[in-house]
Amino acid sequence: MERKLTDSKPSATAPLAGIRVVEFCHVAAGPFCSMLLADMGADVIKIESPGGDTMRQWPPLTEGFSENFASLNRNKRSIALNLKDPADNAAAVKLVESADVVVENNRPGAMKRLNLGYERFAATSPKLIYCSLSAFGQQGPRSSEGGFDLTVQAMSGIMSVTGEADGEPVKCGIPISDFATGLYGAFAISSLLARVRAGGKGGHIDVSMLGASLAVGALQTSEYFGSGKDPRALGAAHPRNAPYQAFSASDGNFVLAAGNDGLWKSVCEVVGRMDLFEDARFRSTIDRARHQEALAIILNGEFARETVDSVLDKLRRAGVPCSSINTYSQALNDPQVAFMGFVEALELPNGAMTQTFGSPIRIDGEAPKIYRRPPLLGEHGDSVLGPLSAAAK
Repeated sequence: MERKLTDSKPSATAPLAGIRVVEFCHVAAGPFCSMLLADMGADVIKIESPGGDTMRQWPPLTEGFSENFASLNRNKRSIALNLKDPADNAAAVKLVESADVVVENNRPGAMKRLNLGYERFAATSPKLIYCSLSAFGQQGPRSSEGGFDLTVQAMSGIMSVTGEADGEPVKCGIPISDFATGLYGAFAISSLLARVRAGGKGGHIDVSMLGASLAVGALQTSEYFGSGKDPRALGAAHPRNAPYQAFSASDGNFVLAAGNDGLWKSVCEVVGRMDLFEDARFRSTIDRARHQEALAIILNGEFARETVDSVLDKLRRAGVPCSSINTYSQALNDPQVAFMGFVEALELPNGAMTQTFGSPIRIDGEAPKIYRRPPLLGEHGDSVLGPLSAAAK
């Protein structure tokens, strides 16, 4: 990979150029939230303890630098402060007073005890947007409890609908609760930035992992509200659509999603079984979902005669959404990923080159730029704190 220095400034035309974000975050939800803002041009200053964000220690390590940390902390600057030290705490206060946005993901009450809570700044900085991410929210019977992605997936119901119906409990393979919370945080911050730019005030945003996890389960919660019954795990199947799941060919598995009657007719044509299209059990989407186990047995019998590649080729020619079940190496090497330029070269602070998945967003055909490599711990202390000290004189 070409060595490319990425430690500069965002474009002046970036959507959030000129916005200063101060981040008091560690691990996943908070750093992801502020990275989304940084990708859009915000100047994100990551305040870390002298020991650093614990994700800095997570493998894989490339010449001593965590690739996991790099994936969530590009386009940021880092300073190291001991927030229990009076001088460092005073510097953090000045930084917040200079900021447009604060993002923190500590336990509720922790920032207030450090004299860095929203209440400390609300009166003097009415336009400040202060976003608190936590497991259960800033108030309520569980607000003082800690939580991680696994425990919130379990509590929110996600694990109850993940995996096979008769299998052991499993979590979603990605930290969906962490990242959904970060997305909701970035969305709320961007919404309040629009209000501030229109002359309004900022405010305190409270985003909980529990709430975000339940919110992205909208189809499951509405199923419960409408039927009074708990949604159940269906493996790769869908509670209201069929055929819409994983199937088996002679040499492996694949998925197809025939989400309407027209696509179902195309599947029948592909397998040469137009009798299924006339079968009363499979006449409508609701009928097919109700009898999807019987339908899967029939279709698997047809697919077993061919290879995955052969079946997928026929389904694609017929316009039926389908896919092999990719590993990440296969997904990242898909020609569409290459065409979109999603995978980018990234320089680590030690000079080593790696790759990262950049922003999936395109604005007027252009991707947000990686303009600054992930930082060393405390790397930008002088450039961030120096101007504050000069201004105080």
